[in-house]
Amino acid sequence: MMLTKRCSVLASTHSTQLKRTSVFSRSAPASPKLSLWHSACMPGSYQQPALLTTAKHGQHLGRPLSLCAGAPSPDVPLATSGPEPLPELLRAATAAAQDGAKVISAAVDQPRKITMKGATDLVTETDRLSEEAVLRVINKAYPDHAVLGEEGGVSGNTQSEYLWVVDPIDGTTNFAHSYPSFAVSVGVLHRGTPIVGCVVEFLGGPHAWGTRTFTAHKGGGAFCNGHPIRTSTNPEVTRSLLVTGFGYDHGPAWRSNMELFKELTDVSQGVRRLGAAAVDLCHVALGIVDATWEYQLKPWDVTGGCVILLEAGGRLTTMDGQPYSVFSRSMLASNGPLHPQLLQYMQPKTEALLRQGFDLSEWYVPKGYNLK
Repeated sequence: MMLTKRCSVLASTHSTQLKRTSVFSRSAPASPKLSLWHSACMPGSYQQPALLTTAKHGQHLGRPLSLCAGAPSPDVPLATSGPEPLPELLRAATAAAQDGAKVISAAVDQPRKITMKGATDLVTETDRLSEEAVLRVINKAYPDHAVLGEEGGVSGNTQSEYLWVVDPIDGTTNFAHSYPSFAVSVGVLHRGTPIVGCVVEFLGGPHAWGTRTFTAHKGGGAFCNGHPIRTSTNPEVTRSLLVTGFGYDHGPAWRSNMELFKELTDVSQGVRRLGAAAVDLCHVALGIVDATWEYQLKPWDVTGGCVILLEAGGRLTTMDGQPYSVFSRSMLASNGPLHPQLLQYMQPKTEALLRQGFDLSEWYVPKGYNLK
C-alpha cells in the first residue's frame, strides 16, 4: 500500500522530482564514448522477445522499497545489477527528457544551425545538445546500461538487459521551421520489451511555446502532466480521426502508404500528418485521435511512445498484423477496437510489399544486445 501511494505521488509531481541533480548518481559516472549507429547496429538480427515478467511495483525490486518515489538515502548503496524498479527508471527517464526539453526551450525562438543528413533529412545543433543533456542524466543514473541515441548511436554496456532509446528531437524538420509538432522521447527496453517511456511534446508556436509531458511504465498506467489518460473507444473507421507519416525514402513502402492515405481519407473523418511519430503515439494514447500507422520508423521514433500507448489501453502490431517490436519496419497503433478494420486496409498492401521482396525485417538492433 505504501508503494502504491508513493507511485501515485510520482505521477502528479514531475516538476518537483525533476529538480534533483545528484540523487541518480551511482559509481562510474563517466560517459562511454559514442560510436556511430550504422557501424554498431545490426539489421535483421532481431527475434521476437518474450513478454517481460518483472512483477508490478514493489515485488522483486533491486533496492529498498522506500526509494521507489523519493530521493535515495545516502546510507543505502544503489544496486547496479538485478531487476530495476520501474518507478525509478521512469523518474530517470522523465528527468532526462525534461533536461533535453530545457535545451530546446532555450533555442526554440533562436536562429537554427542546420546540417543536412540527406537530400531532405536534416539535423540541428540543438538535436546534438539535447541528446547530450539526456545522456548525462542516463549515464549518471545507470552507467551499466546500454543507450541507443538517434544522433550519437550506441554507447554503454550492450551486454546489459536494459537499453535506453533516445530521440532528442522527434520532428526535427518541424523544429527547424518552428512548426509545433516535435518532442523529446526517452524510452527503456528490457530484453527488447518497452517498459518505460517519457515524451515531452512542444505546443504553441513562436513566442508562445509550452510543453506537456507524457509518462508511463509497464503496469502503471499512462499519464499526461500527471493526469491519467486512456485511448478512445471508437470502433468505426467512418467516425475516426487518423494519423500517419511518411519517411525520407520515397520507395515502394512510401508509395503504398500514399495509397493508404488516399483510401482512408475517403472513408474516415480525416487523416493527419504531423511529422513526429512519438507525438502521434501520444495523441492516440490521449484519445484525441484513434490510430496511427507508418512504415520504416526507427526505434528512437517509437520506444517512448509505445509504452505510453500500451499503458493507455492501445494496441500495437505490424501493418500485416504480426507481433510488433520497436525494431519492426511497420507499425499500426490504435485504440484497440478499431484495429481489425484498419488491418483490412493495411495487411494486403504490406503482404504485397513482402511478396515483392521489400525488406520489412527488424533493424537497428545494437550488436550484442540480448533480446531473449
